[in-house]
Amino acid sequence: MKLNNLKINTPKFFLLLSLGIKWSLFVLISFCSVPIFAQQKTCDSTTSKGQKSCCTKALPKRFATIEFTQPSQKNNNTIVLDTAHLGMVWIPAGEFMMGGDNDQARADEFPKHRVKLNGFYMDETEVTNEQFEKFVQATGYVTTAEKDVDWNELKKQLPPNTPKPDQELLKAASLVFVKTPEAVNLSDYSQWWQWMHGANWKHPQGPQSTIIGKEKYPVVHISWDDANAYCKWAGKRLPTEAEWEYAARGGMKNTIYSWGNTPVDSGSFHCNYWQGSFPNQNENLDGFDNASPAKSFMPNSYGLYDMSGNVWEWCADLYNNNYYNEFKNVKVAINPKGPLKSYDPDEPMATKRVMRGGSFLCNESYCSGYRNSSRMKSTQDSGMEHLGFRCVKNK
Repeated sequence: MKLNNLKINTPKFFLLLSLGIKWSLFVLISFCSVPIFAQQKTCDSTTSKGQKSCCTKALPKRFATIEFTQPSQKNNNTIVLDTAHLGMVWIPAGEFMMGGDNDQARADEFPKHRVKLNGFYMDETEVTNEQFEKFVQATGYVTTAEKDVDWNELKKQLPPNTPKPDQELLKAASLVFVKTPEAVNLSDYSQWWQWMHGANWKHPQGPQSTIIGKEKYPVVHISWDDANAYCKWAGKRLPTEAEWEYAARGGMKNTIYSWGNTPVDSGSFHCNYWQGSFPNQNENLDGFDNASPAKSFMPNSYGLYDMSGNVWEWCADLYNNNYYNEFKNVKVAINPKGPLKSYDPDEPMATKRVMRGGSFLCNESYCSGYRNSSRMKSTQDSGMEHLGFRCVKNK
């Protein structure tokens, strides 16, 4: 739903809070996630080894023309540009170990298992405002965040007999991050996530904001449905979760981040993430308070930008917290496409999709969504200020 990028359905969470209904707010895997409807719960997530981990387990739900191209072939030392894959990078076929690499990894990142994939092309950047606007102009497409919430669809994700909220609350809106004036108890996400009418891909911080001058920024407030509509128009598709992690690793073995194992807070800045006290003070040492333009940081070994931080990215797969257990006795999983059924114990009635990569709201003290293996999830109608996507394509 619109309000679910933090493991808490955006629309559900905030709409139901307004009704005085109790829900357990689940911890965001990284502030990059969205809140889900549930009873408030303190941040006490632990790893499979019982150690402190990221508190964020979910994100709120909904409630390319780049100069770099890949050569298609070489003839007599002459490179022939592949115009069918402009702005994309070829990811060679191969095998890798999928799953958690350090003590920050959560239970749903284990067991680590071997995966074998065919090669594929991937967008070198997240889809930008400029690219998405061309799609909208060509098709007249209207995103989920620009439509009023459909109560008949929303209530399917809620407990039986949940009362319908005021119609005003069901008007078109999306989740926007708002800094708090001071340090706050991190167990209540409603303090920094605001269900804002008029917020959508054209107005990422609310109706008074604009994307003029931000053509190269990643498009946000995009639901899984929106992302799939764009992919279909572009002749592409969303990456599977396995393809996404494989590409993020850039050919390196068992590294924590897309750039290697150097801690995110050490040396030069590797990605756009939160520095300072969340959610009230971002020191902006990396130069950005919110999302950053594509290619603001160095690419990984495959030539992919922003595989860590900036905005979360949708994957094709359904989310199931026990999915990796299916591979315990499998020697090699070949081109896995995700579980057949979605299941999130925090919201068992909601069908969710996987999100990867972390966002500008992630940090070491509260979340680490920018790790290669970090998993997030939300309902496919969810959209938020820190949620976008990129596409892939077969040969």
